[in-house]
Amino acid sequence: MQKKIFIIILIVLLAVAARFAYSTFSAYMKKKAMAKRIPPEVVVQTVKDENVIASFEAPGRVVSKYQVSIMARISGYLQKSFFKEGDYVKAGDVLFLIEPVEYQNASNVAGANIKNIKAQLEYANKQLVRAQELVKQDYIAKSRYDELLANRDALKAQLAAAESNYEDSNRNLSYTEVKAPVNGRIGIIDVTVGNYVTPSSGSLTTINSTNPIYVTFQLPSIDYANLASVDKMNNKRKVELFFQNGAKYDIDGVQDFIDNKVDQSTGTVTMRATFQNPDNKLLHGEFVNVKLYANNPVKVPVVPIVSVQENQEGKYVYTIDENGLPKLTYIKVQGQSGDNWIVREGLKDGDKVIVEGILKVTPGLPVKIVPTKMVENKK
Repeated sequence: MQKKIFIIILIVLLAVAARFAYSTFSAYMKKKAMAKRIPPEVVVQTVKDENVIASFEAPGRVVSKYQVSIMARISGYLQKSFFKEGDYVKAGDVLFLIEPVEYQNASNVAGANIKNIKAQLEYANKQLVRAQELVKQDYIAKSRYDELLANRDALKAQLAAAESNYEDSNRNLSYTEVKAPVNGRIGIIDVTVGNYVTPSSGSLTTINSTNPIYVTFQLPSIDYANLASVDKMNNKRKVELFFQNGAKYDIDGVQDFIDNKVDQSTGTVTMRATFQNPDNKLLHGEFVNVKLYANNPVKVPVVPIVSVQENQEGKYVYTIDENGLPKLTYIKVQGQSGDNWIVREGLKDGDKVIVEGILKVTPGLPVKIVPTKMVENKK
């Protein structure tokens, strides 16, 4: 029994010794191979603090300043339409005509009523003037004078009511011409000519204003905090707009609104920029990308965008440590400045960062630092 135990222990010791010998040999061979490895050539750039204007990118959506539903304000048959779907109209242009005969007649009757009451009032005033002389001479009773005075005042009240009725009739008559309240582009016609419309019929069509036009976008709260730290006040900031195909809109906008809260579901702050849109290139509802610029420069470390890689843990660069070896360093950024990332955390002035030859770098293994032209000549 003891002999078997001894044999087992011996086998275990031999296995451990063999494993140790193999590991030692592997390490030796790896070290030998590494000694023969030619270090990859890289270009290194020293990080410097610079005064930069931070910029922040975000998806946005074009929104009309005015979105107006055109409604009938009176009842009647829709008699005419003076535009086509998609037309551009100006404020005051007539869009529809609701049959006006009924309302014109009501206006005529109200106007005639005013003339009738004015004639009666004129006669009542003349009678009152005569009565004033007669009552002084006691040719008529004071009660008769009071009766004429009351009649004159009643006619004045009737005239005021008639004039109000006339104004109301003319107002309704004016509503037979349905006009555009704003400049903009007409949408789909919801009710066609020949239909009977009322104020409760719903929208006849819609107008979306086009110039100026808004672009709303959501900025992550961390970016908003960085922006606010640079620009203490809610100043108007420059905004560039890019279409979905990457083309830049030729007129810059101005950020002129910031919401008063952070959206709890998205962790973003809604902002808005206003753009001039003289050629109607921007359409309501269109998805775009925007780049928002801070107003004030800030002195911060920057690194070239080409030197920054990204994985699941975030953005990182390869720095050169005190032993001259590359080291993976994670960084946090707060927007761009030209071809550089603005670094918020992870780097400081004087750090050395690999900017070319990154794909051949292995953390902890030697590299050969060369001027940029040497790397370019070997490409």
